[in-house]
Amino acid sequence: MAAQNQMECEEEKAATFSPDISIQASEPLLDTHIVNGERDETATAPASPTTNDCDGNASGSSYRTPGIGPVLPLEEGGAETEAKVQERENGESPLDLEQLDQHHEMKETNEEKLHKIANELLLTERAYVNRLDLLDQVFYCKLLEEANRGSFPAEMVNKIFSNISSINAFHSKFLLPELEKRMQEWETTPRIGDILQKLAPFLKMYGEYVKGFDNAMELVKNMTERIPQFKSLVEEIQKQKICGSLTLQHHMLEPVQRIPRYEMLLKDYLRKLPPDSLDWNDAKKSLEIISTAASHSNSAIRKMENLKKLLEIYEMLGEEEDIVNPSNELIKEGQILKLAARNTSAQERYLFLFNNMLLYCVPRFSLVGSKFTVRTRVGIDGMKIVETQNEEYPHTFQVSGKERTLELQASSAQDKEEWIKALQETIDAFHQRHETFRNAIAKDNDIHSEVSTAELGKRAPRWIRDNEVTMCMKCKESFNALTRRRHHCRACGYVVCWKCSDYKAQLEYDGGKLNKVCKDCYQIISGFTESEEKKRKGILEIESAEVSGNSVVCSFLQYMEKSKPWQKAWCVIPKQDPLVLYMYGAPQDVRAQATIPLLGYVVDDMPRSADLPHSFKLTQSKSVHSFAADSEELKHKWLKVILLAVTGETPDGPNEHPGTLDDHPEPKKKSEC
Repeated sequence: MAAQNQMECEEEKAATFSPDISIQASEPLLDTHIVNGERDETATAPASPTTNDCDGNASGSSYRTPGIGPVLPLEEGGAETEAKVQERENGESPLDLEQLDQHHEMKETNEEKLHKIANELLLTERAYVNRLDLLDQVFYCKLLEEANRGSFPAEMVNKIFSNISSINAFHSKFLLPELEKRMQEWETTPRIGDILQKLAPFLKMYGEYVKGFDNAMELVKNMTERIPQFKSLVEEIQKQKICGSLTLQHHMLEPVQRIPRYEMLLKDYLRKLPPDSLDWNDAKKSLEIISTAASHSNSAIRKMENLKKLLEIYEMLGEEEDIVNPSNELIKEGQILKLAARNTSAQERYLFLFNNMLLYCVPRFSLVGSKFTVRTRVGIDGMKIVETQNEEYPHTFQVSGKERTLELQASSAQDKEEWIKALQETIDAFHQRHETFRNAIAKDNDIHSEVSTAELGKRAPRWIRDNEVTMCMKCKESFNALTRRRHHCRACGYVVCWKCSDYKAQLEYDGGKLNKVCKDCYQIISGFTESEEKKRKGILEIESAEVSGNSVVCSFLQYMEKSKPWQKAWCVIPKQDPLVLYMYGAPQDVRAQATIPLLGYVVDDMPRSADLPHSFKLTQSKSVHSFAADSEELKHKWLKVILLAVTGETPDGPNEHPGTLDDHPEPKKKSEC
């Protein structure tokens, strides 16, 4: 009867509420003991001082949730349902309890996450300090020690490592100890924003390191290639276990990557930090300072990735193409077919499109070494793209440049469209950059009143600052730390490269003293014409391509003077000067490194050693020049010409000694159909 009365009371209660309300109220009861998606068998409702009767009277409570009524049937599991109803009647709303539990759980989770972020910051900081110590105390100190022995300039080592010692001192003596101390006190002082806010301004010292990063990477590359002592010492250090099989360049990138890492951790920290936290303002200020420094680091990281890609391509091309330059950027690469000019056959080719040139390559079928041979380098300046129609070969287009015109066939209509789009956008961007450059120069000239032609040498110019330009203001070639450094013309004030500033003229404003000037100013001040200047400057200034294209014989030879080490040289005996041997560093150099007047020399064609079986020697008084060819045939070709030249004779006809660029596979001018 008690149970029947209870049911009747419940039915009366249910009648006083709408069905919708009853359903909504009943749903939360199903999850009363669900925590994080799993049922908690041990959960019990807290005891409540309230007592309820059938008539709906309650003591100690001004609100009652509606009864369960007909929503939960009692036919099955009646005892369990009654227990739930009793819990509901005797205590707080299970929905309120669940929300309270979730609140506590979320609060604990966020605190744990904040601790994990702070701990990750500490752990990564320890690892980072170890990497800084490797750069500072191992690489830098040992290379500087070797430089002080005279193996290479100490100035170069200092430029490579910049202010790495100061960065290492800041992190090892200040930031890391502060973080370690705070993590030990985390239970009483759970915050890191105050530490970062205090020390973040010191991260500005990274600006110097990041600014010189490009030049530092280039210096490492050049010194590794040119200075054996530098290369061997770096490789010796890289073999040590502490380096973890990574190169010096990889370790040098670590400081550049560290600032963005701080930014990422701090952003995550702020997302978990309640806005009313004592650490909020300090953490936010720290993020603002670090984000500014990170923007510079991100730019350096992108440049580093670009340089790594350029190095990969450089190796694929047999390390013969000078493409590893921070100003070069790879736009697109891929296979393509080239339609031959003399017939309708299609030949497999490979293209590398950069922001300033297109490399047209032939695949080289080799298991080791380079993968491609560069046939033509087509400059973006003056390039035009034309869609062509070929009934037999679909998806064709034409690339027309100053150096060469190519008719190419893509693999599909989409591939053709992508190539044309990439090429055209590269051309447009190239012209826009140069137009902006010209406008900037014109604007600068308007503001600073450029010296007029009539006043050149008579009035001191305003010097263009180094940081206002990235390329030579005459030949437009990009500057770099070693092979193309910045120089100022003392007549017009322009920033130019060594090639464009290798002139001297007397300047009135400097008391008639000889000063370094650019080519244009030299011709105006001195009155020399182009042809007269070429005669005046002498035979060293004749371009390699000019003499190689009209030579008696030319090819690469190994060369050694006296006891100096062997080195590779591009050697030419031109038809217009057949008694002189010109030596260049490469087939396209604009200036000879040395010349040897052959008349009067004694020729010794006996090999110097088994390592160089195709060698010969030229001797005159105390001058001794040793050469070595790649083959016996090439050696005899050179000796045939030299033996005539040393006696003052010249070849009778143009075809008597037909040595050309085709005699050797390395020259750049070799033609191809």
